[in-house]
Amino acid sequence: MSPGAALATMVTIPGGVFHLGSDDHYPEERPVLAVEVPGFAIDIGPVTNAAFGRFVAETGWVTTAERLDPPGSAVFAMTAGAVDLSRPDQWWRFVDGAAWHCPQGPGSSIAGREDHPVVHVSAEDARAYCAWAGKRLPNAREWEVAARGGLDRAVYAWGDSLAPGGQLMANIWRGAFPWWSEVPEPGTTPVGTYPANGYGLLDMIGNVWEWTSEPFDQTPTCGCSEGAAGAVRQTLKGGSYLCAAEYCARYRPAARTGLPPETSTGHIGFRCAVDLTSSLDEAP
Repeated sequence: MSPGAALATMVTIPGGVFHLGSDDHYPEERPVLAVEVPGFAIDIGPVTNAAFGRFVAETGWVTTAERLDPPGSAVFAMTAGAVDLSRPDQWWRFVDGAAWHCPQGPGSSIAGREDHPVVHVSAEDARAYCAWAGKRLPNAREWEVAARGGLDRAVYAWGDSLAPGGQLMANIWRGAFPWWSEVPEPGTTPVGTYPANGYGLLDMIGNVWEWTSEPFDQTPTCGCSEGAAGAVRQTLKGGSYLCAAEYCARYRPAARTGLPPETSTGHIGFRCAVDLTSSLDEAP
């Protein structure tokens, strides 16, 4: 992919000093810090099934989930009723054969879902795609700056109200997690279903968690962060369609979680970034 073609699908974020983090929510978000972040460019939306399919067709890439023995990935399943929210194993199940192109397992497909964010991708898969596209994963500071859309210390990517004027601004859980949902089959939505933020970026909050390039070195504080004690984890940002106020209110720019980089699930995707000094100078 040429630099010009790559940058046509990106938004340039000027460098500066930004207030990152939150003192009002989860411990791993504290404290608010003034951080200098160099300018960068970031994808307008998360990588879609269609885009990932082009990458696979050109490179023959086989994802982490497809290389497991047995191959498969974690798929969300609603419970029959209220459950202990400290037990994510009650709504996640490993499905043999689940992968990016068959997200619910054998017999499922992404037909008609080409514009949904790709899921069931590990951090390795995300990095491989970025390298093919001449890009990289954003770090967590860049991701948060982009998600804030130019708003300083706002709670959400669009302001301080979760649903301004009653309008839902992101694909998050609506109902009682994980057993009742206003949406009959909660899941991903097409990229751009919800309004863009102040930078014109889509789906920075909700829909799918997104891998960043940074390690996650805080103590996990909810079931979003899995892995054995002492396991190496990588930071994800943005929350997903499974984030709910009573369980994981991480549908905010400051929020973060951490998972082992080999993890793949039905609610994790990614987007790419580039350095302005290297990529923009090369663009035609």
